[in-house]
Amino acid sequence: MIFILKKFNELSIDELYKILQLRSKVFVVEQNCVYQDIDGKDQKAFHLLGFFENEMVAYVRIFKPGDYFEEASIGRVVVKQKYRDRKWGYDLMQKAIEVTKSELNETNITISAQLYLQKFYENLGFVKTSEVYLEDDIEHIQMKRSITT
Repeated sequence: MIFILKKFNELSIDELYKILQLRSKVFVVEQNCVYQDIDGKDQKAFHLLGFFENEMVAYVRIFKPGDYFEEASIGRVVVKQKYRDRKWGYDLMQKAIEVTKSELNETNITISAQLYLQKFYENLGFVKTSEVYLEDDIEHIQMKRSITT
């Protein structure tokens, strides 16, 4: 997988369309969750796009401290369903963590994680820091990670 990092105003119309299409397919259709994905925060985020054979197969957005949580944040983590067996979610998150340190110079990250992905995020060094709460009718937990290297 090849990664490309862009700010919102650097995205092409085609890239933005593919991002929104992937997020909608997974977070709205696949998860059967009606919610407002276009939340007005994309303009503040860094956008990390993952490509395989010229197809966008993974995506995540990264925020500076104060733009989503008090600390830097990673969200909208998504890999196309047909590629999930390749464990590219780990590659995507590891790259997002690296970008948080290299581009934002931040060592603390807070995320709002879907509860069923707790072990996935724990494997990446995140620790649960809240009780379960509902976000768009899906169980979530807040998790934090401190980058030490």
